[in-house]
Amino acid sequence: MNHKLSTTNDDLKNTDQSTVRFYIETLEIDRLSALPFFEAGEKSFEGMRYFWQNREKNFTLVGLGNAYTIESNEENQRYTNVENQWKQLLQGVDYENLLQQPILFGSFTFDPKKGVSDEWSNFSHANFALATHQLVIRNEKAYVNTHIVSKQNISEEQISKLLAERDEIIHQAQVKGSKTYAKPVVNRMTEPFKEEYLKSISNVTDAIKDGQADKVVIARSLALRFDEKVDPTNVLTQVYNEQPESYLFGQENGENLFFGASPERLVSVKDGQAYSSCIAGSIKRGATKEHDNALGAELLNDEKNLQEHQYVVDMITSSFEDTCSSYTVPESPQLLKIRDIQHLYTPVEGYLNDGATILQMVEKLHPTPALGGAPRGKAMEMIRQYEPMNRGIYAGPIGWLNAEGDGEFAVAIRSALLQKDQAYLYAGGGIVADSEPQSEYEETLVKFRPMLRALGGKLNDE
Repeated sequence: MNHKLSTTNDDLKNTDQSTVRFYIETLEIDRLSALPFFEAGEKSFEGMRYFWQNREKNFTLVGLGNAYTIESNEENQRYTNVENQWKQLLQGVDYENLLQQPILFGSFTFDPKKGVSDEWSNFSHANFALATHQLVIRNEKAYVNTHIVSKQNISEEQISKLLAERDEIIHQAQVKGSKTYAKPVVNRMTEPFKEEYLKSISNVTDAIKDGQADKVVIARSLALRFDEKVDPTNVLTQVYNEQPESYLFGQENGENLFFGASPERLVSVKDGQAYSSCIAGSIKRGATKEHDNALGAELLNDEKNLQEHQYVVDMITSSFEDTCSSYTVPESPQLLKIRDIQHLYTPVEGYLNDGATILQMVEKLHPTPALGGAPRGKAMEMIRQYEPMNRGIYAGPIGWLNAEGDGEFAVAIRSALLQKDQAYLYAGGGIVADSEPQSEYEETLVKFRPMLRALGGKLNDE
């Protein structure tokens, strides 16, 4: 166990200068599982929890409570605001000798210029938190950080109370272990704006044929209603069990849980080295190995999908040129296969320039042509004009960064928003000149499957 009590000068929210006390204590634990820890925090921290696990399954992060939050609704400054407030909070904090650093976790909405819709009304365009109790599992070791951030003196009584709370949560997580859940029961499924979505595909293809853009991604939603309120831990457990190949994430905001299983890394940074993934172009999985291989070969030779993929490769490569001293890009894509779908995939990696940061890279990379289109500016204008819904955090960046600037962000696709006894699922596809509305509609059905299955629903063809 180790702990630090540090102070830093605080003008994080444009208040008068004052001193912030930042208490950090780290406890290394022999055995602790992530989902039981998330569940054990429900009593004290319901609506203020988060969950993250990377695709390689060697880093898991769970947060309970909000020791400090950073939010921003400024369209053009939200990335800078988050970065500046995080750096300001850490100023003067001696974290180098801690067993585990404090971590900031959160998400950005896809497009702050779209405004908000009913299901996203409680979310800011940047939503980040430093957890009160932060669990990190990496390289088979578990660490729990406890954080207190206060403008008042931090008393021994406060510390003792919080550490007792931490110990009780750890005890409950260890004693109760992983709970067995039955899947939720869906009693109604509807397709909001279905006709508007199909019409939007026709409008966008006409505009592309007219030379207004090369590619535009159009998304839609699927709405579910359940017999009763759905437990967030239940949903995360289902996703955890069913989508082991993906980035897994969940972020609570009051009575909302945004969660998903994304195959797509936006960017990660480790010791000054940056990694990104170009993922665009998709086809379903085959029922047999031979059929699956044939579908994969078809995808690798499909001109439309290869063109979509190249847009993403070109854009991400350009972003690496701006932020990295050197980088590497394979000459051709490979296949990324997950449970319901296979994608064209090209990894990119490079070494950051001095002064470049992960949030600067997130800002440059988002949205990639796989989620927005090409060229970016015109594609975004057309999404605002034709897409019949608000994406909220869907297809936006979600992830974490630590005190040293390392971190990782995924693209929040294959995702859903849970609100008590209802949920909204989101999926989209890249539209080019020869796209057909019915074919694009059917592609979204494939992309709905992971979250629909986790929530106890199914499509008519299953």
